Amino acid sequence: MTNRQHPLPSGFNYMTTALEVVDGMDLSGKQAIVTGGASGLGLEATRALANAGAAVVVAVRDVDRATPAIDSLLNVEAAMLDLAEPKSIDAFATQFLSTGRPVHILINNAGVMANPLSRDNRGYESQFAINHLGHFQLTARVWPALQRAQGARVVAVSSRGHRFSPMNFEDVNFVNRPYDRWVAYGQSKTANALFAVGVDARGKADRIRAFSLHPGRIIDTGLARHMSAAEVKAIPVADAQGRAFTDPADFIKTPEQGAATEVWCATSQQLEGLGGLYCEDCDVASLVPPESQGLGVRPYAVDPGLAERLMQLSEELTGASIPGRES
Repeated sequence: MTNRQHPLPSGFNYMTTALEVVDGMDLSGKQAIVTGGASGLGLEATRALANAGAAVVVAVRDVDRATPAIDSLLNVEAAMLDLAEPKSIDAFATQFLSTGRPVHILINNAGVMANPLSRDNRGYESQFAINHLGHFQLTARVWPALQRAQGARVVAVSSRGHRFSPMNFEDVNFVNRPYDRWVAYGQSKTANALFAVGVDARGKADRIRAFSLHPGRIIDTGLARHMSAAEVKAIPVADAQGRAFTDPADFIKTPEQGAATEVWCATSQQLEGLGGLYCEDCDVASLVPPESQGLGVRPYAVDPGLAERLMQLSEELTGASIPGRES
């Protein structure tokens, strides 16, 4: 496997905000979809894209709850989407495709983290089902709109948490192994990264490029809702001497900073002609050993063979397909 994971460098860093990424950028005429785009990182990504002139559809489970959050943003609308419900995904895609609009930017941002074992109505483990399979099906269903854009980007929000587990293709749904919520989370985040590799391989002939990313350590979002107060409180924000962390791997970002990399992946001209890369801190990440606990991407999360294996498995599990598979 050729290592394409080399920082550019981009000129940004771990303190960059989403609005700084799009400063001076004109996205007028561009159409974006952001899942979970009315809260947390998704809202900050939506705000940045809208401020730069893009039209944005925020795909959310509760439109009424989302509306107050986006009311002040121009060219932003909410539409119902539940990533745990295949019929909801199909209904969202059908409605969007009926408008004839292209999709220039698809940010697969929504997700769950470290929840107790639960399964969707197909029996699939919920973190894998929501974080990966739901976004796989959504991407497959809106593929004609991505093609219509004649130049589109698909962005998958992964995490440094992919270090907790590679894909276990023999038992993705924890049927024959004990459930560990962090291993399940890690597997789903590895799936997000491999998904970007797979989508890019299948889509680049249609000028559809894909990227995955680690947004950073962020506490103040709903993603931590399945962590106890004690677990959240135990997350260190300073070293033993009380000095604030300065290492990017330990730095706790604001939501505005956390959304920066997904916006950079979606919009940066520095990524023209590239794809299938895992990014962090508004730059391409380095490849690191599987046992590393720091930043960077593990080889098993960007392996093209594993990516295609995941694409085929996802097609089997969802009944949706993304064209471009080599025979």
